[in-house]
Amino acid sequence: MKRLGPIDLVALGEGRTFDVDGERIAVFRTRDGQVFATQADCPHRGGPLADGIVGAASVICPLHARRFDLASGACRGDDCAPLKTYPIEIRDGALFLVEERAPLHLAP
Repeated sequence: MKRLGPIDLVALGEGRTFDVDGERIAVFRTRDGQVFATQADCPHRGGPLADGIVGAASVICPLHARRFDLASGACRGDDCAPLKTYPIEIRDGALFLVEERAPLHLAP
């Protein structure tokens, strides 16, 4: 797990971009306290998603109004590639990006 910092770095209803091992990741905190992490740049034209409008577990890109579901990364209503999403947790008031692991394969 990678510690990003205290949860208070991301205000309710906003997003913030973090650099994690050279990769830009946007963390969003909805007004009801849910936390999501996605790629930081819009796949449409590279807009800074953390500067977008956050609401109803979605973000609207500030450049061309593409709307993305924060849980799945799916683009809503437009023909645009989905966002890469990342597992994130809150522990003891801090944000942690959970490192993805390769799936386990059982021997036949």
